Amino acid sequence: MSLTVGDTAPDFSLPGTGGEQFSLSDYAGKPVVLVFYPGDDTPVCTRQLNSYNDGIEQFDELDAQVIGISAQDVASHDAFSSKHGFTFPLLADTDKAVAGLYGTLGPLGFPRRSVFIIDADGVVRYCHRAMAGLTFRPVKELVAELQKL
Repeated sequence: MSLTVGDTAPDFSLPGTGGEQFSLSDYAGKPVVLVFYPGDDTPVCTRQLNSYNDGIEQFDELDAQVIGISAQDVASHDAFSSKHGFTFPLLADTDKAVAGLYGTLGPLGFPRRSVFIIDADGVVRYCHRAMAGLTFRPVKELVAELQKL
């Protein structure tokens, strides 16, 4: 599947930090920044999620919910989130089904660092899939995209 700007974002339900179940539809009526990242406690992912956490007030000002998704289990996410004090949920897509729905799996099924901005009506308004995954989209860029909504 090649989900792109203008498409309706597929709904999903996944377990996440704090033992809660999260669905995209839980956030209907507000924008969502959906962050697919390769792995907990890896150097680039740690920098990426810390930068989003450090900029969380900018997302909050736009009433946008940040959500991280990767293939590690909830125990891994809880440890990673606690270690860094993340204020947004991390969801466990252990079978990579949601990553598949969003087209974020690269060759051999490895996850690609990807970010989607979904508007209040559930439509994808921004989509970035990294080819190499060594860099990530900065807060400034994501906030600018959210301001266009």
